Amino acid sequence: MIIGVPKEIKKDEYRVALLPVGANLLTSDGHTVLFERGAALGSGFDDETYAEVGAEIVESAEEIYRRADLVAKVKEPQPSEIEQLRPDQTLFCYFHFAASRPLTVGCLKSGSTAVAYETLADPRGRLPLLTPMSEIAGRMSIQEGAKCLERPMMGRGLLLGGVPGVAPGEVLVLGGGVVGTHAARMAAGLAAHVTIMDINLDRLRYLHEVMPANVTTIYCDPHTVEEYAMEADLVIGAVLIPGDRAPRLISRALVSRMKPGSVIVDVSIDQGGCAETSRPTTHSDPIYLVDGVVHYAVANIPGAVSRTSSVALCNATLPYLRELASKGVDAFAATDAGHAAAINMRNFRLTNAAVAHAFPDLPT
Repeated sequence: MIIGVPKEIKKDEYRVALLPVGANLLTSDGHTVLFERGAALGSGFDDETYAEVGAEIVESAEEIYRRADLVAKVKEPQPSEIEQLRPDQTLFCYFHFAASRPLTVGCLKSGSTAVAYETLADPRGRLPLLTPMSEIAGRMSIQEGAKCLERPMMGRGLLLGGVPGVAPGEVLVLGGGVVGTHAARMAAGLAAHVTIMDINLDRLRYLHEVMPANVTTIYCDPHTVEEYAMEADLVIGAVLIPGDRAPRLISRALVSRMKPGSVIVDVSIDQGGCAETSRPTTHSDPIYLVDGVVHYAVANIPGAVSRTSSVALCNATLPYLRELASKGVDAFAATDAGHAAAINMRNFRLTNAAVAHAFPDLPT
């Protein structure tokens, strides 16, 4: 099979979908690897390293989309890339279709097969290709949120952990999954007072046992969200319904009642955001104000730490990429229900139930 790796063109995206070791193993498996020149420079890997292990360095993404049977990327295809997709081509990357109708419709019209990192599940129902980026995004949400609380960033002028004689900041984490857990640990490590909310009582019991003493677990319902959001200095949106649109937990009306200079970091923005006032931003222009509340809604948070992110991502994706390349889509999907869930669309139809739920008018 011919596998192509183009350079990411989404704004402020520096990750790469394949490490040199991956190119080495894929060529050893008997596949051809096309690698766009400069695709890994943002993650600190040069073209020569890929060439040395058997990858063919090509000069343009157009050549990759023209020749490749399977295209491996990090982020969803941009409009110029969608135009180049073919019905006999498979794309393996993060799509997050529920957040964008134009993306979904464009990929559907191409007829290509979309195999999504974010909906692939293991036998225990976990999301192994989403997890590493969720871990990074959760940790970075506190790093970025703490910065946004500084006065030059239009925040409250508050040091998240306080100092002796001055109270620490109040952090509210909505969602107790991978993002929320890592965010809560980071905030707790900075000595903030942290509240983590979820609707899964078993998960809350677990978090209660393993979290530091400055982390409180609270059941998530509309009344408690409102109560705690109005007291929070920093709110982390970390809710997820795999494949579907994120639930809206913070209304515009609630934002208007939050503390001036408080911060919302909406990590859920990839799936549409959990705050009604959230809209995607970039690392170049990451924040905006709504009713005096700072919003940080960068849609590719881990892209800023591209070296760490690329290594963590490829550690997880490479076994599945090799499997997809060797088996083909049909045999890959037949492996188990978790593999089948990764196939979001094929033959001009949506094939993942959660994605189809987000767009009930599109063909399934």
